[in-house]
Amino acid sequence: MAKGVITTGRIAPPVGPFSPGVVSDGLLYLSGQVAQDPASGKLITGDTAQQTEQVLRNAGAVLQAAGKNFADVLKVGVFLTEMGDFQAMNTVYGKYFEAPYPARTTVGVAALPLGARVEMDFIAR
Repeated sequence: MAKGVITTGRIAPPVGPFSPGVVSDGLLYLSGQVAQDPASGKLITGDTAQQTEQVLRNAGAVLQAAGKNFADVLKVGVFLTEMGDFQAMNTVYGKYFEAPYPARTTVGVAALPLGARVEMDFIAR
């Protein structure tokens, strides 16, 4: 099974040994995205809604680099450090997707990379 790496200069470089995206057998797997500023690589300041917006902009850049968009997304994993921020995240998330919506899981976690409030990963076709 061959795999191809997807990367773009429109996001910050990964903070570890992983690829922003991998294509295999017609599926695109995006690594978890946090709200890193593409220019500085630092986590943006802001609340969960602002961080969610940056996460989705970053994911959109990787999708675009693979010739895809949010309509191609099949599954989203959402990780929140505060489940009380669910509605703030969900409101921003809803601006990026239309029916039929991708499958989604939202999980509360103790901590995320760089002190982020939200992280998302994606599977697209």
